[in-house]
Amino acid sequence: MIVKFLRPASSFKGVGYSFAKILLDKGELMEVKNFGALSGLSNPRAEDYVNYLEAVTDKNKRIVYPQLHVTISTKSRDHSKSELTGIAEKWLEGMGYGSNPYLIIFHKDTQNNHVHLVSTRIGRDGKKVKDSYERIKGYQVLNQVIGLDENLQAQKDKNNALTYNFSSRAQFMMLLEIKGYTLNLKDGIYQIFKFGKKLDSLPVEKVDERIADYQQNKKRLEQLRAIIEKYRPDFNPELFPETSKLAGGGEGKTTGYNSELAGMLQRNFGLQIFFHAKDGKQPYGYTVIDHAKKAVYKGGDLMPLAEFIKPAPEQANHVTINKPVEIAEFPESEDFESPQINGDESENWYADDIENYHTEFTGFQAPGIYLPPLRIDISDDIDDEQINGRNRKRKRKARTNTR
Repeated sequence: MIVKFLRPASSFKGVGYSFAKILLDKGELMEVKNFGALSGLSNPRAEDYVNYLEAVTDKNKRIVYPQLHVTISTKSRDHSKSELTGIAEKWLEGMGYGSNPYLIIFHKDTQNNHVHLVSTRIGRDGKKVKDSYERIKGYQVLNQVIGLDENLQAQKDKNNALTYNFSSRAQFMMLLEIKGYTLNLKDGIYQIFKFGKKLDSLPVEKVDERIADYQQNKKRLEQLRAIIEKYRPDFNPELFPETSKLAGGGEGKTTGYNSELAGMLQRNFGLQIFFHAKDGKQPYGYTVIDHAKKAVYKGGDLMPLAEFIKPAPEQANHVTINKPVEIAEFPESEDFESPQINGDESENWYADDIENYHTEFTGFQAPGIYLPPLRIDISDDIDDEQINGRNRKRKRKARTNTR
């Protein structure tokens, strides 16, 4: 489950945005609390709620951005609109907004159920609700509301990562970073952080023991190569940059790289592809996380990067066909649900709705969509095959590549 703070605004545009969704039958007003005399009206308008919020806010002229606009999302339909509303009310109470006027609106126009919460940051006493470290606190309160034991979950995620086959420390760290954790190696111990605090630790020798046990599954790699070649004609493997979204529909800096083929592999075969690049340059390598078989591979073990992103001959004038993916042809690749990637800025599976709001109302620079940015530099973990191709023989020849 995700809690997302949308950028504070000087006016209560979140009300108009949500009521526009309601008029289009894409939203439903679930809860209205602490609006005083407005509760006596049979059919209050959006501007009535805005006027009330502004009246409360006027008690403190020093606050430039009084709007609180938050979304709480669940993956797919895991929680109903009523369950999400109950969670949102408890969350507002835990964050200190329980006595403030607020609206909760359910949105039903995306594949993930979510609610929007709109309130004022000013209380009836004219004081601003404390918002120090609110992104961290927001997750802490949400976890308390849904009964998530953060330390226990960290232990489970750590232990699950140790069940994967991986060949380097960087690959192990990647398994936890995609779930929103930050790792810091100090005095031979990995300190594991999330939600702004240390949740667990792990001796580095435990990771090294798993590395020593690593065995490459050549049969699986052959199967994955067969899958890629089968679907290359229908899903373009050429890379395209993913950029942050700016107000007005413009594009910001490059946040990563993706391809149609990589997206299909994750959706249908549990293969998460990470393209590694620096300083906005083209990727120098890639890593494959095979969730279906719990293994991590250097991209070069599968095929050189140049080969992976090379279009099929018939894609000279490519148009995506989106043929059905026949997973049954590959019995070892069971139908797989992509893992949930927990974290604050890295959660994007409801961005189709949020991004529209950012662009139209707030000028918020939204994060790139698809894969979360990783802070791991694995350039030393990329083997020579990545750049020069399979079976290159050195034989004391001068190195011809640069990286």
